[in-house]
Amino acid sequence: QVQLVESGGGLVQAGGSLRLSCVASGRTFSSYAMGWFRQAPGKEREFVAAIIQSGGSTFYADSVKGRFTISKDNAKNTGYLQMNSLKVEVTAVYYCAARPSYTIATMTSRVHYGYWGQGTQVTVSS
Repeated sequence: QVQLVESGGGLVQAGGSLRLSCVASGRTFSSYAMGWFRQAPGKEREFVAAIIQSGGSTFYADSVKGRFTISKDNAKNTGYLQMNSLKVEVTAVYYCAARPSYTIATMTSRVHYGYWGQGTQVTVSS
């Protein structure tokens, strides 16, 4: 089992940047694929980005391609989401999630992630 704790959220102006971190504990982080999801008020939780165990392959929602970068440092048991050129519409609670195995077809599906952090609020102002 793995426990996840996100940090790095906050208030930023449109066009700015934030880097979210997700620290894992309990099991070897290198054994887990990781995803980032977000949930805005009144909306369902949606996929943002994902990365496989080794970090060798990444996946992105179309809305964030070219602006967000997911990475993981297995030596530090930490995953990251670098967010650039932020827009007001990305305001949401951001969650990291982990899964011990994956298929490419299900990397974007939140129901296939068994471990979740508590979330960190990202607010982008105009």
